[in-house]
Amino acid sequence: MEVDEAAGAVAAQRSIDAAKPDAIVLDVSMPGLDGIAFCASLKSRPETRDIPVVLLTGSDVANETIANEVGADAFMLKPFSPLELLAVVERLAGGLHGTPFRAGGKNQPDEQLLLYARDLRHLLELERGQRRLLESAYRETVTAMAGALESKDTGTGEHSHRVRRYAGELAGRIAPELLEDESVAYGFVLHDIGKIGIPDNILQKPGPLSGPERRLMQTHTMLGEQMLRGVTLLQGGGLEVVRSHHERWDGQGYPDGRAGAEIPLAARVFAVADTLDAMTSDRPYRPAMRWADAVREIFAQVGSQFDPEVVEAFASSGRTLRGIRRELSGAAA
Repeated sequence: MEVDEAAGAVAAQRSIDAAKPDAIVLDVSMPGLDGIAFCASLKSRPETRDIPVVLLTGSDVANETIANEVGADAFMLKPFSPLELLAVVERLAGGLHGTPFRAGGKNQPDEQLLLYARDLRHLLELERGQRRLLESAYRETVTAMAGALESKDTGTGEHSHRVRRYAGELAGRIAPELLEDESVAYGFVLHDIGKIGIPDNILQKPGPLSGPERRLMQTHTMLGEQMLRGVTLLQGGGLEVVRSHHERWDGQGYPDGRAGAEIPLAARVFAVADTLDAMTSDRPYRPAMRWADAVREIFAQVGSQFDPEVVEAFASSGRTLRGIRRELSGAAA
């Protein structure tokens, strides 16, 4: 339903002349020509007499008899239910206005509150449904964007799907509260978004990077954080994942050289998931490693590259992680 507002009768008449509406809602106490007089004027003109009119008033002076005399199709006393007004307008706009309709205001304050509470609950339910649809579309867009970046980087767009699932499994075992922070899941998917700012000749180089190339590559964590800093759904743990997923437990990582528990927990969890998938996937500079060899390498780096507690969770979830790999890539793990 489209709604066109007007500040008074003159502006309303201009809008009506420009485009005939399906229904008109008038407040009796309008500035200038009041709603009763304007309704009478509309009903006296052949070009507007058939447009249904709803009169709204909080005054005892403007009663139902007057509304009927000026030809109003509906009469509603304030306070009224917004949803009830919407239903009346929809009924009248659909042509069901042969008999005048009166929706009286509620005289009991408790009844008014209950009516408003019902309407508010219904509107909130509608809003939540729309938000779920919007968030679903946002997730799909984010995933598609991450996949396009990965395709540029590695030739496939599957990495973000796998690491999100790996990291979610590990987080559920070590700190389930991380999964309650919606931004964390977005951080898992968009962790490498800063690579958009890295030249293709470095991203796709088939051999080892030189010192300057490596330093430039390492800036992708800060670039990613800068790009996403203004995105509401990334505020919280998500930005921490983007910036800190290459930090190391021993403090030898980048970009900030954080160590141990100074590294955000979500980033420590993701570091294991990201490394697992990187090692078991083909890269421009090397073929994929066998799953068992990758697992041994992660165990070898406990206490240096990785948080011991996260690796412990990794050890207990090996079968599940391997199943995720098979499910999402079809690869023999």
